[in-house]
Amino acid sequence: SARLDVVSVTMLLLVSCSGWIVARYSRTYLEGEPRQTFFFVWLLATLAAVMTLVTSGNLVQFLGAWVATSLCLHKLLLFFPNRVAAQRAARKKFITARIGDIAVGAAALALAIAYRTTGVSEILEAARMGEGGPAASVAVALLAVAALLKSAQFPTHGWLVEVMEAPTPVSALLHAGVVNAGGFVLIRFCDVVLLSPLTLAVLAAIGGFTA
Repeated sequence: SARLDVVSVTMLLLVSCSGWIVARYSRTYLEGEPRQTFFFVWLLATLAAVMTLVTSGNLVQFLGAWVATSLCLHKLLLFFPNRVAAQRAARKKFITARIGDIAVGAAALALAIAYRTTGVSEILEAARMGEGGPAASVAVALLAVAALLKSAQFPTHGWLVEVMEAPTPVSALLHAGVVNAGGFVLIRFCDVVLLSPLTLAVLAAIGGFTA
């Protein structure tokens, strides 16, 4: 529980710092843009969703924040809605994100079944005791799928190289924070993830190949 709090606070500080930098830069970068207000509304909504994600203490809140993060980001990717390339990148990201959302939702359900609770701290404490069984292994595999999709690992990395059609602050927000949510979900549920060495090996292989 204490370790979980340290992870949450650390991530909250990192998100707050990087978000403040992006917001400050955006004020100058978008000065004179007619849709500047639209941008800041969805930028702040995205940051709020990420902050909720890193501080969530139960599976329901975690899933809601996970979905909200990608939906808010989708609005930012379409800041220039008439650009064909921007539409294509946003569409690819939208499809990838929805698959990831389904994976996280199914993982949350599997964890709730395996541990009979939605509290993250309780789940991790039980996992440290080696509890969980087959349902926990299924949850780990699903979390790994979600992490790979969110982090744009091979072979689902195509959309990430196309987001340059969005304003520069959006690319900064993506690379500095949102994409890292894939790694965060593995850290958040690390004690459960450790129950499946095979999944860890697959993650290492895909991550190494992507790098």
